[in-house]
Amino acid sequence: MANLTSLKLSTAVKPTHMPAVQLRRNKLAKRLWEQAELAKAQQSGTQFSTTRHRSIVDAETGLRRQVEVSKRMKQWWFTTESGKLALNVRYGSRLLELAKGKYSVELASEKELVPTLEIIKAAVLAGELDTAIDAAAQALREQF
Repeated sequence: MANLTSLKLSTAVKPTHMPAVQLRRNKLAKRLWEQAELAKAQQSGTQFSTTRHRSIVDAETGLRRQVEVSKRMKQWWFTTESGKLALNVRYGSRLLELAKGKYSVELASEKELVPTLEIIKAAVLAGELDTAIDAAAQALREQF
């Protein structure tokens, strides 16, 4: 017991679940990371895809098994009529309103794409887009 007396003990307990706000932030941050990796791959001329596990039932044996399938990813950026690059941020199938009435970020070239995605990811993790994420989550929930 002499060893424990030299330590500073506390009553802190690890939380068993994460708040919904933090789960939403992490979900969007993961999607922003995927978009940044997709942009990097496109700039270097390579392919990028993530995988997910899917459960299928074997027709012959009737057993269920997990297989890895590549995940289809759509890019969030597009070229406008004026020839500039624009970037939308999505939460699920909904566009996020980044500012009052503004749904996209205008970019001069593809070189600005990855740094812009990193800035948006930092803003998401800092909680700057929590109201927009919450509004999108509510709209998605109402569809079901």
